[in-house]
Amino acid sequence: MFDVAIIGAGAAGMMAASVAGQRGLRVVLIDHATKLAEKIRISGGGRCNFTNLGTTPANFISANPNFCRSALSAYRPQDFLALLKEYRIAWHEKHKGQLFCDESAEDLIQMLRSECDKGQVSWRMPCTVQTVRAQADHYVIETEQVGTLTARQLVVATGGMAIPAIGATDFALKLARQFGLKVIEPRPALVPLNFDAQAWQALKVLSGVSLPVRIAAANQGKRRIEFDEDLLFTHRGLSGPAILQISSYWDSGQPLHVDLAPALDLSSALLEAKQGGRQQVNTMLQEWLPKRLVEQWGDAQPDQAWSNVLAQRLADAPDKQLRALAQNLQHWAITPTGTAGYKKAEVMRGGVDTCELSQKSFEARKQPGLYFIGEAVDVTGWLGGYNFQWAWASGWSVGHALSSQNK
Repeated sequence: MFDVAIIGAGAAGMMAASVAGQRGLRVVLIDHATKLAEKIRISGGGRCNFTNLGTTPANFISANPNFCRSALSAYRPQDFLALLKEYRIAWHEKHKGQLFCDESAEDLIQMLRSECDKGQVSWRMPCTVQTVRAQADHYVIETEQVGTLTARQLVVATGGMAIPAIGATDFALKLARQFGLKVIEPRPALVPLNFDAQAWQALKVLSGVSLPVRIAAANQGKRRIEFDEDLLFTHRGLSGPAILQISSYWDSGQPLHVDLAPALDLSSALLEAKQGGRQQVNTMLQEWLPKRLVEQWGDAQPDQAWSNVLAQRLADAPDKQLRALAQNLQHWAITPTGTAGYKKAEVMRGGVDTCELSQKSFEARKQPGLYFIGEAVDVTGWLGGYNFQWAWASGWSVGHALSSQNK
C-alpha cells in the first residue's frame, strides 16, 4: 500500500512525486512511456522554455480565471530557478521573459529524476494503467505490466491530448468522467491554423515574409484579445508565435484582425510624408514594413486595386486612398478554416472543470483522495513557458497538500 500513486511522469507528475516523497510519503510514479518526460525533452528546440519571469494569472485561460492564483503565488518562477541553481543548470532569457536551458532539456529531466530519488519515489515505467477504482479508503490500480497497485491517494498528471505521437491521450478526462467530475470540452491550443487553399493562392507570393504584428480575435462577443508577436507568411497560410498565441482564443468561423504596422499610426504617417514627398507610396512604406511585403501586397490581393495606389507618387495620391491603404494594412481581416489539430498543437485547452477541484489542494470535491494537476486541468497558459510554470506550481502544491494530510 503506497501513500500516493501518481499517474504521469511528466513535469507536473515528477514535481508532485519529488515534493511528496521528500516530505516522507511513500510514493509510486507510474507512466506508460518508454522515454521519460518526452514533452520536456522536445520543448523549445531541445532546450525547454521552462518558465516565464512575467507569469501572472492573466497569462492563463480557464472557465474559472481565479483558480490558478493560489498555486502560482505559492510556487513562482524564482522558486524553480532556485532549484536549477542547486543543480548548477545554466539558463538564459530569450524573449519576453521566456527562460531556456543553456545546454539541454535533458538537464531538467535528470534534475527532476534526482529530486524524486531524494524522496525515494518508486517507479513503474513503462507501465500501462488499465483500470482505476475506489475501494473503501484507497484506490486500486490495475496495470498491464506489474499487476495491481494500491494507494490511499491518487494524483492524475497525464496531461492533455496534444502531440499524440509522444503518447498523449485523453486518460485524465476519461478518469474524471468515471468519477462523476465535469470536464470543460477540450480543444487544441497553441496550434497552427489552416486557411482556405484556393483563397490563399494569391497570398502565396508572400511566403517567407516575417514581421512583428498585433493580432486580435473577438470570440463570441467577449472582450477583444490581442497579442504583439511575430507573424510568418508561408506557402500554406500564416504561422509563427502570433498565430499560436491567438489560436487559443480563436473560435471557428471568426475572423482574425491583423495590424501589420502596430508601431505607428500609418494613416497619419503617410499623410505627413505626402507633404512635398516625391517618393512612390511603396517606397515610403518600406521605411516601416518589409520590402517584399510592400512590393507584393498589391499582387497578393487581386480583388483590390492596391497595386495602382502603391505605384503612385505620394504627392499625387489622394488622401482618401492613403487612408484606405493604411486601413487595409492595419485592419487586415482573414478567417481561418480550422486548426491543425492535436497532432500539431502544443497543449490542450479545457480539461477537468476547476469547479470540481479544491483551489489549494487540487483534490476532487466529490471524490476524496483523488487529485488532478497540470495540463489535465482546465488551465491553459500562453505560449512562452507559462504551461511549464503551471506544471511546476500545481505539482508543488499537490505535493504539499498530500503531505499535510498524511502526517
